[in-house]
Amino acid sequence: MAPNDEVTELTNAATTWSLEEMLEPAAASSKNKNVMDWGYPGHLTKAELDVYVQFQKEVERRGGDFKNTVYSFSLEEGEPHALTRWLRARKYVYKDVIEMVEGATKERAGPSNEDFYPSPEEVLGVDPNILNSQYPQLYSGFSKSGCPVFYSKPGLLNIDGIECITTLDGFLKYHWHVMQHDYRKRLLEFKSKNPQFTNFQCVSILDLNKLSVSMLNSRTLDIIKKQSFIDSLCYPETMNKMIIVNAPRVFNVTWSLIKGWLDERTTNKVELYSSTSAAQKRLKELIDLDQLPSDYGGTAESTDETMVNSLTGGAGRIVTDVMAVRSSQSFKIDLKAGEECDLFVHTRAMIGANFKVTDVKKNPLAPQMNAKHSGTADVTEMPTRIHLTASGRISGPVIIRVKAESLGGGVMSTEKFLLVGRIYKK
Repeated sequence: MAPNDEVTELTNAATTWSLEEMLEPAAASSKNKNVMDWGYPGHLTKAELDVYVQFQKEVERRGGDFKNTVYSFSLEEGEPHALTRWLRARKYVYKDVIEMVEGATKERAGPSNEDFYPSPEEVLGVDPNILNSQYPQLYSGFSKSGCPVFYSKPGLLNIDGIECITTLDGFLKYHWHVMQHDYRKRLLEFKSKNPQFTNFQCVSILDLNKLSVSMLNSRTLDIIKKQSFIDSLCYPETMNKMIIVNAPRVFNVTWSLIKGWLDERTTNKVELYSSTSAAQKRLKELIDLDQLPSDYGGTAESTDETMVNSLTGGAGRIVTDVMAVRSSQSFKIDLKAGEECDLFVHTRAMIGANFKVTDVKKNPLAPQMNAKHSGTADVTEMPTRIHLTASGRISGPVIIRVKAESLGGGVMSTEKFLLVGRIYKK
């Protein structure tokens, strides 16, 4: 099936709403209205319903890519909920809604033609687990309302590591993959088990642990801003709730200022907590214990375990280190009995370094190898990967010592190398 035909070939199994049912109850008053219900099916004013009908007709008239954009998660979301997501995003101003969908359609065009990059390893140039080791982001479980729960840890974002393994373009293509192949799949699988589910949104847990002002440089912010741009333009109103944990004091002050610029509905979606323990009561109200990771107060596997288990179904783990080599740098990996390790280096280094893999007594465990970028200094080019243990994996138990020595011959320049140890259970 061609990417642009994906929506038109799906069956809308959602419950049908009459126009009368879309309106807010006649008995509703301004005093008992819930601000969080605004703009949703069953809570529209007559003026909003008129805009809804106008938008509904325009979507059907245009069809094709325009309609596919509106129904980005498929027709299974249901017409009332899909259309009102876009309408709420532009406060039911018809002209603004149309401009938004047109802009999103244009933004989606390239990725759509590539079926939103079904092979993440191909667009990233590495296993996504390695990317996640440098910027932990993952889905884990569902909220009580049926929304997938997304955990993001920007305080652990290692921009040096990311730049050693992929490009900004590769990172953004991977984000399209996640939204259209991972997130979309989770929503549809949940709906197949719960036919009345219509809340195609997610609960986000934003963990700011270890976030520092120095981390918010232009390179880091560029990744976060472009990822956020795609979400806000092409997937509007998909945030059901955001819980920010481990918020530093400086962030609390900033948030207090930002809240004054936002409408009440948006600010009510965001809650701040100074620590994980302080947030646990609220998290348990939103998420059942067996769906909440243990590092956030639940009984499900921890987010670290979930990320580890994504490697060959839990049959191993990944160890990484960004080696900043000026003259020399070392890193040790404790390999247990019953484990074996494959070592790789990812880099953009133009000078390069010689890598020695030994045990702590300096007995060789793999042949020496030079690691140097085979391309140019153009950051849009994919980095170079060197397989340090191409001759065979290292078997434990042993403490592996990896030493990198610059090939610069006295040139005082620091270069970055991401060392990756893929550790498997025998």
